[in-house]
Formats: sequence, C-alpha cells, structure tokens
Amino acid sequence: GLEGLPPKAPEEIETLGKILEASDSFVIVTGEYNHGIPPALKNILDHFQSEYFFKPSSIACYSSGPFGGVRIAVHLRAILAELGSPSLPTLLPISAVQDAFEEDGTAIETAYEERIVQFIEEHEWYATALKEKRKEGTPY
Repeated sequence: GLEGLPPKAPEEIETLGKILEASDSFVIVTGEYNHGIPPALKNILDHFQSEYFFKPSSIACYSSGPFGGVRIAVHLRAILAELGSPSLPTLLPISAVQDAFEEDGTAIETAYEERIVQFIEEHEWYATALKEKRKEGTPY
C-alpha cells in the first residue's frame, strides 16, 4: 500500500511546481541519454501537468555524436504535446558538444551563434503571443 509515504512531495519539488506555474514558457535543454531523454527529466515532466498547459516549449539538445540529440527531440516533442506544452518548430541541436564551444562558452562556429539568436527570437515571439492569449482564458 501507500502507508508510510509522505503526504506531499518534498519542498524542492513543491517549489519547482510554483516556478513552473509562474512561467510563461519553457526551454528544455537536455543531452541524449541512450537515444532518449534523461530519466530525471522524464520524472520531472511526469510529476507536473497543469503547470505546462498552453505554455510553449523550445528544445535545445546536444550529444557527443554527429546528430546533436535530434533523436531525443522527436521523443520530447511527443511528451510535451501530451503535457499541453506545444514544442516550437525550431530546434537547437548541438553536435559534438565537447568540440562546439570554447572554455568560456563562446561558440567555435559562428553558425551556432546565428542559430541561437533565431531560436531565442522564435521562443520569445511564441511565449509573448500565448501569454497574451492566456489572459483571455484557456479552453480548460
């Protein structure tokens, strides 16, 4: 049975729930874990539900190989859709992440800088648009 379990989640999880509820959008940054999302991320995503409703999400993914984590992005898009947080069109995959940035975080290839700007601008546009629409109410 459930005897002996705490009546609610640990304080850190309750705090995270409040942060998610107050958020207008989400940027998920994750590495590829055996061609899937890390178990800790899946656990956090599964723990909450209404906190994600009608709030857009963007996916930045990375791997040490040539695909930049795009395999997990496909899986993550399905999960986010189920949670009510539509994932936005532009992904930010980073291939061979160990070779992509200088020690200070500067992108080695200027193409990454351009892609990051596009990624952020798109995210901000959708976040602002859906925030305004949520002020009018949501379907549920």
